[in-house]
Amino acid sequence: MSGANAVGIDRIGRFLLVLLTLLVALHSRALAEPRHGIAMHGEPALPADFAAFPWVNPDAPQGGVYREALTGTFDSTNPFIVRGTSAAGVRTYVFESLLARNRSEPFSLYGLLAETIDVAPDRRKVTFRLRPEARFSDGVPVTAADVRFSLATLREHGRPNYRAYYDKVARIDTPDPRTVTFFLDTADRELVLVLGLMPILPEHYFAGRDFEASTLDPLIGSGPYRFQEIRPGERVVFGRDPHWWGRGLAVNRGLWNFDEVRFDYYLDGYAALEAFKRGLADIRAEGDPGRWAGDYDFPGSAGGKVAREVVSSGLPRPAAAIAINTRRPMLGNPKVREALILAFDFEWANANLFHGLMQRTQGYFAGSPLSFVGHPASARERQMLAKADATLPEAILDGSWRLPVSDGRGRDRANLRKAVEILAGQGFRLAGGVMKEARTGRPLALELMVQTREQERLALHYQRSLRSIGIALSVRQVDPAQFQRRLDDYDYDLVPVSWYNSLSPGNEQAFYWGSAGRETPGTRNYPGVADPAIDRMIGEILKTTDRDTFEDAVRALDRLLVAGNYAILLYAPPGQWIARWTRIGRPAKPSLYGFDPEASWAAPGSGQ
Repeated sequence: MSGANAVGIDRIGRFLLVLLTLLVALHSRALAEPRHGIAMHGEPALPADFAAFPWVNPDAPQGGVYREALTGTFDSTNPFIVRGTSAAGVRTYVFESLLARNRSEPFSLYGLLAETIDVAPDRRKVTFRLRPEARFSDGVPVTAADVRFSLATLREHGRPNYRAYYDKVARIDTPDPRTVTFFLDTADRELVLVLGLMPILPEHYFAGRDFEASTLDPLIGSGPYRFQEIRPGERVVFGRDPHWWGRGLAVNRGLWNFDEVRFDYYLDGYAALEAFKRGLADIRAEGDPGRWAGDYDFPGSAGGKVAREVVSSGLPRPAAAIAINTRRPMLGNPKVREALILAFDFEWANANLFHGLMQRTQGYFAGSPLSFVGHPASARERQMLAKADATLPEAILDGSWRLPVSDGRGRDRANLRKAVEILAGQGFRLAGGVMKEARTGRPLALELMVQTREQERLALHYQRSLRSIGIALSVRQVDPAQFQRRLDDYDYDLVPVSWYNSLSPGNEQAFYWGSAGRETPGTRNYPGVADPAIDRMIGEILKTTDRDTFEDAVRALDRLLVAGNYAILLYAPPGQWIARWTRIGRPAKPSLYGFDPEASWAAPGSGQ
């Protein structure tokens, strides 16, 4: 080969290398250009010029008052800390985030405080560009400094779930007042969306305050409402901010339609129901099947004044359960927990307490495509479980598993006999009507903490079942404040709780089930789960890039949780039971979340 030809080939090679580098750079730039929204998997469904979310009425009437009657109490206006019980609605009505969720998609977000989001292909860097018109309710502009302050404050002083999420941020840059860039120390696909939902706090208001101290001050945010009235433990009222900066945004069109939103607190569900009947509340989400079956046909409801609706939801059913605290020595044994699950008679409770209206909750993602029930583990899912060193019963692997079914007589001999056999295999003996640990002679005695009459009624039924096999269950009813304190400190044997899952579970699963929550106060790891296989599966959920693999990882997590016997899974209604005075209107087609109060409105001519 001649020297001239060699030089020519070398030049062509260098040219192609430069061209390839340029194409890669342009491709990366195209992937990371500022966008109007982001989806967890794939692309967001709505274009940049969308007019309103599909689940709202963009022409909803404005004005009037929205009132709810709640059960319990509150002693704080700060929903971001462990200390105190926060008033309802603060996060929803007073504070905003960088992005807003479209509730018609599993997990897609669109610009709110931020007009654009710019995500690197590996999702380890994300930049938000703030809207120039964004303001807090006192008129001060929302800036990148507020975003930086919010991250630092919530990470250092907020609830444990904030700390768990935001600890993954390695650095934050604010090159100008409207630009903020997060650099992440891990390729966590969901974290960029979690950051988009971070509540933004005004630095000029919170700086110098003890953020961890419970307060009843009317906090300042950038949301559509401001605090109007605070009566500790009794009432909190939000008034619409007439100067709210975000009224004209597409993500807000059809939402926040009332001039005033009021939450009144009552001692129990019966008192709250009476308030609804008297017209002191506009909407009631009913959770008690007995009341739903017989208490809503009252004189004032005649003539179509009250609508009773079963509103469907596309989400997994709430995982209502009696959590079993594995931090207690006797309850650390999964076989003992299995016996406790067997002793719960759902069929009797459904017929005698719930008018046959409830459905048993099979797993932690029941009623959705994410549930493992009825789904044999795929080859990919089995591979995930094998890498986690998880060995599961075949009924759980093939999807045929179901919770035990009783004969409905309240004392199913077969289930109770099996429970006694399981306990015997773990060193317990039933002698003189008392179940005792044979080695120590210590009775198997437990306490079930409750806070409502409804919970107490179910607890007493369970108490009778356990008594028949020699297990002493004391039922202790405590006030809401004490209940929350003991819940945060994991100071209980058994406790009724609920976990709420979406169609795109992610980082919150570590808050629910991660091993760190066994010792960290204030998480939702109520049973004290500490299983490396579960930690690993949560990691699989967070790193998946396609929907099929993601669903496999969630089903694998569901199987592990069920196999661990961490809770007595209870029941759920077939949909949301909503009673509504028809002076309140709602969109004809609900979102995937079911009934959305913020999308409702006062009907014209209703006197609202």
